[in-house]
Amino acid sequence: MSGATGLPAEVDVLVVGSGAAGMSAAITAAASGLDVVIVEKSHRWGGTTSRSGGGVWIPGNEVLAAKAPADSTGDARTYLRSLIGGDVPAELIDAYLERGPETIAFLNRNSALDLEWVRGYSDYFPEAPGGRAAGRSCEPKPFDVRAIGDDFTTMEPFYTPTPLNVVVKQSDYRWLSTGLRRWRGPVRMMAVGARTFAAKARRRKLVGLGNALVASLMVGLQRHGVPVHLGVALSGLITDAEGSVLGARVTDADGEREVIARRGVILACGGFDHDPALRAQHHRAPAGPDLSLGVVTNTGDGLRAATAVGADTALLDDAWWAPSIPLPRGPWFALAERSLPRSIIVNNRGERFMNESLPYVEATHAMFGGEHGAGPGAAENLPAWLVFDQTYRNRYLFAGKPARSPLPKKWFDSGALVKADTVAELAERLGLPEGALTTTVDRFNGFARDGVDSDFHRGESAYDHYYGDTSNKPNPSLGEISTGPFYAAAMVPADLGTKGGVRIDVRARVLRDDDSVIDGLYAAGNVAAPVMGHTYAGPGATIGPAMVFGHVAALDAAAR
Repeated sequence: MSGATGLPAEVDVLVVGSGAAGMSAAITAAASGLDVVIVEKSHRWGGTTSRSGGGVWIPGNEVLAAKAPADSTGDARTYLRSLIGGDVPAELIDAYLERGPETIAFLNRNSALDLEWVRGYSDYFPEAPGGRAAGRSCEPKPFDVRAIGDDFTTMEPFYTPTPLNVVVKQSDYRWLSTGLRRWRGPVRMMAVGARTFAAKARRRKLVGLGNALVASLMVGLQRHGVPVHLGVALSGLITDAEGSVLGARVTDADGEREVIARRGVILACGGFDHDPALRAQHHRAPAGPDLSLGVVTNTGDGLRAATAVGADTALLDDAWWAPSIPLPRGPWFALAERSLPRSIIVNNRGERFMNESLPYVEATHAMFGGEHGAGPGAAENLPAWLVFDQTYRNRYLFAGKPARSPLPKKWFDSGALVKADTVAELAERLGLPEGALTTTVDRFNGFARDGVDSDFHRGESAYDHYYGDTSNKPNPSLGEISTGPFYAAAMVPADLGTKGGVRIDVRARVLRDDDSVIDGLYAAGNVAAPVMGHTYAGPGATIGPAMVFGHVAALDAAAR
């Protein structure tokens, strides 16, 4: 790892960004016999991928073929087309599905990637045509970072300490969140503890989730001799008179320099998560840099550089939204918290406005009050509050805190949480209309007793049950809010990264507004407009396309 010192003046392929898209592209380019380097603006590598859960949603890959044979690429095509509609060209969806299994097989051979099926982690819309309640998501196994040597010291960390500071997998978290309510909870706690203890006893240094994914891909970079230059930002692209991209201008602490890329520049440098101007232009408050869980150096450099040479864009008003609790040290992504019984989400009118268990992108769309994105003009359901009772608190993990453990005083002092002895008092402290919250809670409690949410159908989808409580009857997602004291946690529209970016074709080549190709320029990951459109098909449907189109871009560059 180094800065621009030692960066060659000319390479075959210049990859900008070191997350899943950039690593997949660089490994593929190097394995194809090309001279390739990665430049990374941050002084840490791994990008937002490293901060994520590390899930990979690529239907039909060889891991699923071995463990989940009912999976079908044809069904996945039906599923995606039914969800995404006309927001994304059908051929781009098809390219993703057709090249996905190839990408995983390639990376399995050319890195230390070792995925496993997250059995039962449902597609986000399993009842849609082609959807699967058993799930198509894979995740990396815990990884011993001794395998990457000193490079571990500059890896981007996970976005927050994991609960109890142990190495967890996505498949662990669903059981940990329900504490002692189900037999799998204690068993999984013991398994996680045993895994952690055994690793320490063997002097292994395990990481999980997104850290495990990028660390396993780093082995591929090391194996193929791909250098990663840290602290080197993209400042512009170099073009010829016909508009073809010849290379890039990059900047580090010593100033700006040019790098010629004979086969192409692959942009994989994330979105505009932390750029105040672009966020203000495309998104509504309170969405913005302070609520983004993306890496802080994602400030739209790739987007600006590409549009400066004629790139077209799409879906800039949307993001990979994550309903979150604004804790003092940063947003806590409320994944399980919204699905557990004895809780609801209400707006500033004291009313429910959605199925609280909705997939997180759709849940945040509902918070904004619009069907898609965060553009202006829609009626808002913000501010919003997650309301729950003491029984909920006694039973379930909350924002990383075990059941029954005291919630930090600073959370209440900051206003992120409010507590009261009665529902009416809680409503008063939140400034809600008199009687509204009591009426809402009473109506919801009736649904909980009957097991049917007649207003928003919570608990009807298999996805709703994944983070629910199956010991709770008659509906794993519904439970009465009846035991004081009562709590309200602020819910804000945080994000895992912005979603819109430059348009690409099936070969990951960047397009102009007339659909002509900008020769020599490719994009993958959050710098590119998403193949998922305004929706989110399942766990890992951000990272999956990033890896696939990074791989596709490198192969196309190799064939130029």
